[in-house]
Amino acid sequence: MRVALFATCLGDTLFPDAVKATALLLSRLGQEVVFPQAQTCCGQMHVNTGYQREALPLVDNHAACFADESIDAVIVPSGSCAGSIRHQHQIVAERFGTPALRAQVEQSRAKTYELAEFLVDVLGVVDVGATFPHRVTYHPTCHSLRMLRVGDKPLQLLRAVREIDLVELPDADQCCGFGGTFALKNADTSTAMLSDKLRNVAATGAEFCSAGDSSCLMHIGGGLSRLQTGIGTLHLAEILASTEHAISPKRGALA
Repeated sequence: MRVALFATCLGDTLFPDAVKATALLLSRLGQEVVFPQAQTCCGQMHVNTGYQREALPLVDNHAACFADESIDAVIVPSGSCAGSIRHQHQIVAERFGTPALRAQVEQSRAKTYELAEFLVDVLGVVDVGATFPHRVTYHPTCHSLRMLRVGDKPLQLLRAVREIDLVELPDADQCCGFGGTFALKNADTSTAMLSDKLRNVAATGAEFCSAGDSSCLMHIGGGLSRLQTGIGTLHLAEILASTEHAISPKRGALA
């Protein structure tokens, strides 16, 4: 398949290793990976804060980048942004877009997948050939669970990783408290929710907390660092892309 990679804002600016790992993993599984250079933000933060009309140029640009018929699928290493493309883009296009844009948005959203659901549902693989000899716990993010309903697909993939010690996260389905601007507008509530998440992560004794969204990892990782727990964070893609010969001695991830 010819698949296009949507890096997302956080992936592009703060978590490039997760984006690189996604491209490496997809290539290793035999996919032709392309990266449309004109891609920008998907517009989720605009829509989430009530600026739907202002998100229209971003929705328009995204559709122009990814509706191309030569692209078989659009892969997003983020449940949050994949959810925005699948659900919010259609709302914005129907309210403020032209018929041509609405058609482009439909083409784009229909072939957009969060990474884990693409691997399991489309490629039909669970064992991606990864090796990761570390103790790991997994945080299922709100948008992947409640908007995309990816279920346990990330865990299916992690259970097939060689030498991994995968430990269950208590109250895993509880939000970490990030939620984009929620963390800014409701700082006290966000901090309380994060405290619960950090306590549960620490209780697992894991070396790494993983997730499919860099935004949640940024929030959780910041808290773990401030508490000096010694627990690291890694995007799901970084673990799945790790092999016996590509494990960094420093982070346990890709060199």
